[in-house]
Amino acid sequence: MWTLHCSVCPYVQPNGAQLASVCPDCGQPLMVHYAAKVPRENVTGATSLWRYGAALPLQAGEAAVTLGEGMTPMIELPHLAKAIGVRRLWVKDEGINPTASFKARGLMMAVTRAKALKLPGVCVPTAGNAGIALAAYAAAAQMPCRIYAPETTPPPIIGSIRAFGAQLELVQGHIGDAGKATMAFAKESGFFNVATLREPYRVEGMKTMGYEVAEQLGWRLPDAIVYPTGGGEGTVGIWKAMGEMLDWGWLPAGTKKPKMYIAQAAGCAPLVRAFKAGEEKATPWENPVTHASGLRVPGPLGDRLTLRALRASGGGAEDVTEEAIRSGTLLLASKSGIDAAPEGGAALEAARQLVATGRMDTRAEVVVFNTGSGASYRW
Repeated sequence: MWTLHCSVCPYVQPNGAQLASVCPDCGQPLMVHYAAKVPRENVTGATSLWRYGAALPLQAGEAAVTLGEGMTPMIELPHLAKAIGVRRLWVKDEGINPTASFKARGLMMAVTRAKALKLPGVCVPTAGNAGIALAAYAAAAQMPCRIYAPETTPPPIIGSIRAFGAQLELVQGHIGDAGKATMAFAKESGFFNVATLREPYRVEGMKTMGYEVAEQLGWRLPDAIVYPTGGGEGTVGIWKAMGEMLDWGWLPAGTKKPKMYIAQAAGCAPLVRAFKAGEEKATPWENPVTHASGLRVPGPLGDRLTLRALRASGGGAEDVTEEAIRSGTLLLASKSGIDAAPEGGAALEAARQLVATGRMDTRAEVVVFNTGSGASYRW
């Protein structure tokens, strides 16, 4: 049994049997809360993220729309640990997912709920990878799908969206402009707008990254996690997983949560700016520019939740220049064999910068996320 709770105000929606977007009282994201603890013994079976199905929001009798997402490799790289100056380093490679990014996890869950609710279709604004994932899962669910993307979206991503049969609308500007177009379309069509944190289910798919980190380390946690962050749902989801695992007894008593660090592009760093200024929410970034399109999110709805997680964990936020993103991507790919996306390169470089400036302990065990495949960015 699960309910939906506002992340800011006291609003509660009793169940998931009706369409849910943001909180109707304050407009902030809703989050799924479970009425009972989920025993770790229920983690079993599937070699996908559905091994955690007992901790995901499915009603009795509902079927998941799945392409085998999750349980991505987490590879220890001692030579890169030495290069950036930490004791141990793992890279969690989300580019191995169906649709070649971490977005598969969240969009799978959103489409699963949309199909269960018998909605007429789904839509989303995208900087790239979310569009591919929604198009693929909508195809798997046999649901109509419309996607709005900036004209500057990398051509391989545009091609993949079209290949999955979605209706693609290219818009001038950035993802914020695509978001406005998506909201207008959803209002007139009744399609479910599954934009980042505008519905409560994508985070539930994303949180499984946190479960996997713990399980792949033998049910323990690293000292730090570095996550490249645009809209914030990956960071928010992982932090939610950490709390659930501790509350439910999945981890040894006394386990400390990892310090959460985010990486953003210097040309679009609203969360970094807000974190350094001690603010509770982010001011939208003017004229966002970065070739790491997944980081080009000037006004993330998940700003409060992300900043809250960073501060609660004792972590931080780091911006990375375009040149450093490129060098970090090349270092990660050429020294590991991982087909790193620019966002993964940004995360690795952010870890290096944090160590170099004394904000990350050299004795730390660190997990860096590569959130997508580099192939999506090369043309």
